[in-house]
Amino acid sequence: MSKLISIGELSKKLGLDKSNKNKSSNYILRYWEKEFKEIKPIFINKRRYYSPEQIRVVKFIKTLLRDNGMTLKGVKKILSSNKKLDYNELHGLSAEYYKNNIKDRSKVILNKIKKLKKTYGKKNTY
Repeated sequence: MSKLISIGELSKKLGLDKSNKNKSSNYILRYWEKEFKEIKPIFINKRRYYSPEQIRVVKFIKTLLRDNGMTLKGVKKILSSNKKLDYNELHGLSAEYYKNNIKDRSKVILNKIKKLKKTYGKKNTY
């Protein structure tokens, strides 16, 4: 069996304890566990333990949220995509997300411009 680490150890490993001056930041991991169905710790004697695969998932989520500044909704969208996630290809995946996000926003803006042109017609020349 591979080595399991506790929620406190994972919090320290991810650097989540830095913001609270040596206080435990386990609540962040518990919150992410509620938000992301991909995080499934193993419970032994009512304590949470994380496998190496779960640690990779949590690191990926932490990188997208904290380091890349993505929203919970954006991370959920990436995790729910049908692609097989390669946690080592993080930059490519987040770049693809941003590219698709920009495309979607551009389409919305173009539609608004078309509506304005339709409403007001061509430029008025006086």
